Order: sequence, then structure tokens, then C-alpha cells
Amino acid sequence: MLIQPMDYFLLAWFVVAAASTLYVGFDQYRNNPEPVVMKWGFILVTLYMGPLGLLLYVLADKEPRPGEHEAFTKPLWKQGVGSTIHCVAGDATGIILAAVVTATLGLPMWLDLIVEYLAGFAFGLFIFQSLFMKSMMGGSYRENVRKSFLPEFISMNFMMAGMAPVMSFLMMGRDMRAMEPTELLFWGVMSLGVIAGFVLAYPANVWLVARGLKHGLMTERPQQAEASEHGHHRRAHGPAGEHSAAAHHMRSDATTPQIAALGTVSALALALGMAAPANWLNLRLSARDVGGVIMPQGMIMDRDTPADAMRDMAAADPRLVTASYGLSARGDQDLPFRMENGVKLFELRPAVIRWQILPDVAVDAYAYNGQIPGPRIHIRQGDRVRINVTNGLPEETTVHWHGLILPNQMDGPAEITQPPIEPGQSYSYEFTATQHGTYFYHPHAKPDRTQALGLYGALIIDPANPADEVAADHDYVIELQEWLVREGLTYPSMPMDGGMPNFFTINGKSYPSTDTIHMKVGETLKVRFIGTNNGFIHPMHIHGGPFEVVARDGETIPPSARFLADTVNVGPGQRYDVIWKAQRPGKWLIHCHIPHHTTNNNVEEKGGGGLMVVIDVT
Repeated sequence: MLIQPMDYFLLAWFVVAAASTLYVGFDQYRNNPEPVVMKWGFILVTLYMGPLGLLLYVLADKEPRPGEHEAFTKPLWKQGVGSTIHCVAGDATGIILAAVVTATLGLPMWLDLIVEYLAGFAFGLFIFQSLFMKSMMGGSYRENVRKSFLPEFISMNFMMAGMAPVMSFLMMGRDMRAMEPTELLFWGVMSLGVIAGFVLAYPANVWLVARGLKHGLMTERPQQAEASEHGHHRRAHGPAGEHSAAAHHMRSDATTPQIAALGTVSALALALGMAAPANWLNLRLSARDVGGVIMPQGMIMDRDTPADAMRDMAAADPRLVTASYGLSARGDQDLPFRMENGVKLFELRPAVIRWQILPDVAVDAYAYNGQIPGPRIHIRQGDRVRINVTNGLPEETTVHWHGLILPNQMDGPAEITQPPIEPGQSYSYEFTATQHGTYFYHPHAKPDRTQALGLYGALIIDPANPADEVAADHDYVIELQEWLVREGLTYPSMPMDGGMPNFFTINGKSYPSTDTIHMKVGETLKVRFIGTNNGFIHPMHIHGGPFEVVARDGETIPPSARFLADTVNVGPGQRYDVIWKAQRPGKWLIHCHIPHHTTNNNVEEKGGGGLMVVIDVT
């Protein structure tokens, strides 16, 4: 599934890469007079480098006109391209195969890099150089391994010095789908890594060719191939593009100090490329640890950032959405129940949904029964209830009944009073409601993530004695939440770097898509403010006159202790019941008094946004 703009670019890149590879393969075998190993070298490199591989082939190797291949490929820079091509083709193949295996096995990144280096070096030396080029180099396989070792070591070091930091920083950047071989991004990083490795290895290969330590481009005519089969020498381009006898007769004029210096520099470059990323990245993590998650922009990720923190702050995976709900859908709908032996039986199922909060903004959210907020559980003091929770999420959950006095094993903290409810599992909560008032329910397994993504709902308990209820003409529940939506992805909003919210909702909608409360002059409105949000205190204010605070955190305040106010600070977990009287006709606001919280992505629409509700009094 294509979920980021980069995915579309990568799809187009690989289509072009495939077309480029097909062209190079077709042209090599039909038109280009070159040994088979070099044909496959250009084919593989074009597969890995896309149109850049095609460009190298056309500029440096493709015979422009019949009979001109020898002269065309003579310049040293082209010979260097050829040398780098058969280095990269072998080494990159080993590296990529190893990367797929290590990611599948879940090896940490530091070990992944080491295995990739060893696999690339082994494949390049023992397979691509010593075996595939044996017929051109002459001599025994053992002799070819010995002769190829030092040039391959130097070339491979520079190549991996370019690939390793590219792979480390991009695979362990914000979008860790890059660590998963099943994702396009993984192959995009591999492609970019091969390009970086080619660029860094090219200068060394030019010098190795110039000094007679490596082959450059070669020409093989049909008659040459036939002569070779009868024991004759195949002619090939040697150092600096001049014709020479078979490659094993090449003589190098490089001095021992020159070779030692270049080898030392290549080893230092390799060490730097492999080790330096550990100063900024947690290379102890593996693909299995992070699970292909995408982190929010601005999140601080360093060498000490644990995988749990990354998974907690990661975006909800849009590929797991089970249903989508438009702007007309409303949360906080009464949850139906059935009676079973005198017990009220409710069913809750958290799952991943797409929920519209504005006409042009939707969030990928975790929701109970397809609602944000979750359905209202409305019961009576003294009721015996059982709530069956079936986990449809991709991660564990529990439910905590906030503020209730109940048996400890029903309280909901994961790994403290109960094992977490794993994906696909169910758990039953059963208790008797001994209190009355305004309460709510939410998860107590990774609540900073799962509650922030939408898992919360109102729990309203009517008093056993109706006279204990502070009555009003209208009753309205307000459940608060903050959201972080960037580039089409929804992240759990948190008060930390990278997690600051840019949208705010009342009952799952942002103004101007919130409800309008209709009243008449003289009528009263009970507003139940519930701090279902995770990270901020919201000073909730009502225009048009003060209100009376009649209950706090589910407890009714005695008449003598009630007080008038026009703003209450609703923190996470807090509840306030207030009575407001409509004294004048008009449109009066209920809103958070932090102006940023009454915007949508920092923009006002029709006078505001976010945490705003209109009371329309006639």
C-alpha cells in the first residue's frame, strides 16, 4: 500500500529501473561485444542503480558503431567505470542478499552491517571476481583468489564505506519501513546505498586500473571467443585502455607503499562508515524491534532511544484500517446491552478505523465499536454489569474504569491487576456500580499511545435515588482530545518533541464540525466536562454568564459548597459537572481558553476551530 509521497516516487523509480535493466540486458546480448561477466555486471548494476546504471552503460560501454568498442572504451575514466561495475555488481549482490536475510532473522543493525560486509566481500571475491572472471584471468581458481584479494579488499572497503552510513541513517530514520524487505522503501534505500558505494569506490578503481591491479572494460568478438576455445589468447583492454594479452599477464607498476597507503585509507573509510552512525543511532535495534513504524517529524531519536519509545510514538498504520466513517458519524452513542441472569451485558471491540473530524481532515484512529468517543455506557447505581472486551487492535490493551470503586482484578492496569488483552483475545470485566456521577473508561496498557489515538468513552451512572441527581433541562457530555496529523498520517499526540498536537476535538469533531446545542431562554444546561485527553490542561469557558459547579470527579458537591465560575481547568482524567442558564438569546460559545486549541492546524475557520461548541439560544 502506498501511504507516503515517497512511495509513489519509489514505484516510478523501480518501473524506470526495470525498463532500464531490460534495455541494457537486451542491448548487451544483441549488440555489445563484451565478456559475459561484464554483461551481467552492467545488468545487475542497472537493476540496483536504475537509470544511472543505464547512463553509465551508454556513456562508457555501449559500442556506438560496429567495430568501435575497443577505441570507445579506451579512456581511463571509462576503464574505471568498468572496474567499479564488476566490483559493485558482485559486492552489492552479496550485501543485498545478506540484508534481506539479517532483517528476516531480526539481527541488530550493527551485526547486520558486519554480516553484509562479509557477505559482499565474499560474493565479490570468491564468486564474481575469482570464479566468473576465471576464464579471462587465466590460472587456477586459488591463484585468482590470491591475485584478486587485495584489489577487491580496497574496492569493497570504499563501497561499504559509502553504503553503510546511507543504510544506517535512512533505515533508522523516521520511516523505519526501510528496514523491512517487504517494503518499497527498503529497496529504495538499497538502491541509494549502491549509488553512494559506487561513487566512493570509483576513484580507487580508476587508480587500480591505471596501475594494472584490476581489469577495466573489455572487448570480446565472436572470433576471439572461438579462438579462446581453441587455446588462443583473448584480447582485452588492460591498464589505461591499452590492448594486452590475457588479464593474468597484466603487470602492475604500483609500489608497496602506494598499495599499503590506499589499503589503509580504505580500511579507515570503512571503519568510519560502519562505526560513525552509532554516535547518532541506536544500532542495537533490529527490524523486528521497530516493526516498520513511522515516527513523527521532530521526534528526537538518538543512540539511546529504545524501540518501545519509537513504537509508542509511531503513526497508526493506515493499512490496518477496518472501516471508515464520514463527517456525519457521531461518537458517544448509547451502548446497547442485553440482560443475562440479572447482569447488564455490554460488548466493546477496539479496532483501527478512519474517522472524519473536519470536512477535509480524517484521522487513523483506535476506536471502540467504530466510534470516537467510544459508545456511552449509561447505567444506574446498583447495577451489576459485565463488559466483554475483544481486542481488534494490532497491539495489547486493557480497560480501566476511571474513578470507580470495584474489585481490584477488574481495575484494568496491564501486568499489575491483569495480563494485557493481546490482539484477538477477549477479557470480561464485571462489577457492581456503587457510585453515581460522571466517569469514563480508557485503556491502561500503553495509554499514552492508545488513548491518544481515540480509546476513551463516557461512563454515566444515574443515582439510585433520582432526587440525588442535579437536574437540568438539557444534558451534554464534552469529551476532549488532542490529535497530531501530518502528511496523511496520524500520530499519538504527546507533550514531547515531535508529539505536539495540531488538531483538537470535542466528542470526536473539530469546530466548525462540532455539535450545536439548541436551547431557549430560561432553560438550564448541564455540561459534563470529561478530561479524556492525554496531555494538556484545558481551561473550559462558557460565554453568556457564569455557571455553577455542581460535581467534580464524579462526586456531587453539597449545595453549600457549590460555586459560580466561568472557566474550569479540565486536566487529563478530571471531570466537572456544571449548570449553565441561558439568560439571553444568541449564539454562546463553550471553548478552551488557550487560543491555539481553538484552531485547526493553526488556522481559524468560521471564527475558530478545535475545542469550540456553539449554544444557540432562542
